[in-house]
This record gives sequence, structure tokens and C-alpha cells, in this order.
Amino acid sequence: MPLADMPKIGFGLWKVAPEDCEDTVLEAIKAGYRHFDCAADYGNEAEVGAGFAAAFAQGIVTRDELWITSKLWNTFHAPEHVEKACRKSLADLGLDYLDLYLVHFPIALKFVPIEERYPPEWLAHPDAATATMERANVPLHATWAGMEGLVASGLTRQIGVCNYNSGLLHDLMSYAEIKPAVLQIEAHPYLTQEKLIRLAGEYGIHVTAFSPLGALSYVELDMAGRADSVLTEPVVEAAASAHGKAPAQIVLRWGIQRGTSIIPKTSKPERMRENLALNDFTLTDAEMASISALNANRRFNDPGVFCEAAFNTFNPIYD
Repeated sequence: MPLADMPKIGFGLWKVAPEDCEDTVLEAIKAGYRHFDCAADYGNEAEVGAGFAAAFAQGIVTRDELWITSKLWNTFHAPEHVEKACRKSLADLGLDYLDLYLVHFPIALKFVPIEERYPPEWLAHPDAATATMERANVPLHATWAGMEGLVASGLTRQIGVCNYNSGLLHDLMSYAEIKPAVLQIEAHPYLTQEKLIRLAGEYGIHVTAFSPLGALSYVELDMAGRADSVLTEPVVEAAASAHGKAPAQIVLRWGIQRGTSIIPKTSKPERMRENLALNDFTLTDAEMASISALNANRRFNDPGVFCEAAFNTFNPIYD
């Protein structure tokens, strides 16, 4: 599937429990989702693959009707490990190729063999008394060369990056022989990322927004509180009332109307259908502006915070 045909509303698989994945994926496909955002680090790709296999076996969709993304984990940044990591994701997902493969974070960590621990997660020695992250001396240009090799070998149709800032994006574009197709970043009304999205557009890179509803993905991780929810903002509630839509639909519509694709996640079939029902209304310019004005540069997914709190390692990537 060419990039131009990537569905603007995808389904995120982060934090979907492995035991729920097969049914969740199958239900999402039945609801109409054709874009799925996966990652090795989510620890559920084999179960996601079972969902795809069930949908194919039941004749609901064919492989070429789906856009499937996966991501290179931090421990596989060395060029000689990139293809192994991609092939592992493909095997787990039961696929011959990916539509998009992304560098998950601009963070290189010590290599952990797949046979030893998978997914490797963040800690070099998780059983140590004080477990920490262990950085690897792998430059991002070397990792990108490995990513380009995946396109040449037909393992993925497109490549891209996640969690890059503007400086890293400028740097990447100076040496990339195959330009990144997609930049995936946290973006929602509390973190509008307007300069970064504009820069990506000038480079011809499409932007996918993860956590498009903001705090909702992080409350259960104690990385946000319920009071951080954008859904109770008066401007969001006013737009919901004006259009006869749920507040979540207003926020998601804001995301796609500004030109990004979005990857919300839910396990509830009624929410799946609700999150897809965004094309029968349009926010006014005033509504778009008022929602954008909620920006507070509030980042929920920040390695500069969670790496120290959870992994005993101070590792900021944003200033």
C-alpha cells in the first residue's frame, strides 16, 4: 500500500494485553480499521499476528488491504542487528513484509540477543540490585543505513522514525539516501508540536500522532492524572455539543484535520467504531484554533522523566 493510501485513522497496539490481542485485532478489523501500529517492545506481536491470520482466514481482509507498522527497538540499533529485529517482528506478525518500519526512539542501548530475552525492554540486567539502562555507542546514521537495507531487501515498503526532534530530523535528512516517509510523535491539544510538524511537512515527511487523546494513555501508568484530560476542556465540550459528537471524537477530528494521521487505542468495540466515525463532520476554523490554543507543551511520554523514574537512568532526548 503506498504512503498516500495509508489510512489516516489507525489502531494502536501499545498496552493491549497479549491475551486480548487476537480478539481485539479481529474486532478492530471488523469495525473497519485497516491501519495497525505495532512494535516489538509492546510484547504482543505474535498475538497481533494471530488476529491478522484469523481475519485473513475468515476472508474479512487480504494482506494488501492493511497498512501494518512495526518498530525497531533500542537494543537493535547496530546495523548488523537491524535486519534480525525486523525479521523477528515479521515472523511474530505472520507477515512477509511491513508497510512501515520505524526507529522507535533515538536511543541506542546495549544489544540483547533475541534468544536471551525478548522483548529486551529498557534494562541491560533487569535482575541486578540496581538495574539501569546501558547505552550503546551506535550513531543514528549507522542505524539508518541498516533501515535502508530493509527497503532494498523488500522486508518493508517504507521506513521512518519516532520521537525525533527538529535537530535530529535536519541531521537525518542530510545523509539519508532513502528519506523517511513518516515521523511518529506524541501530539495532542496539550502538545501541538506545530514547528516540528511544519518542518516535517517541508521535508515531505508525513506525521503520525501517537497518544492523540493525550493523558488517557498514561493515567494507568501513573504518568498522568485524570485531571490532565483534554476531554473536559470547555472548548472541546462546546464543539462536541455543536456537532453532536463525543469529546474524544472532537479531539481526534482535530488531529486528522490538521493533517496528521492518528493511532488511538481502545479495547471496547463501541469506542472502536466511535473513533472511526470522524469523516461526517468538520470543525470550524475557530474551533480548530481554540483547541490548538490549549497547547501547554505538556509531554506525557518523556524519556527525560520516565527513564530516571522507572529505569534509574537519566536519559533526556528533548530539551
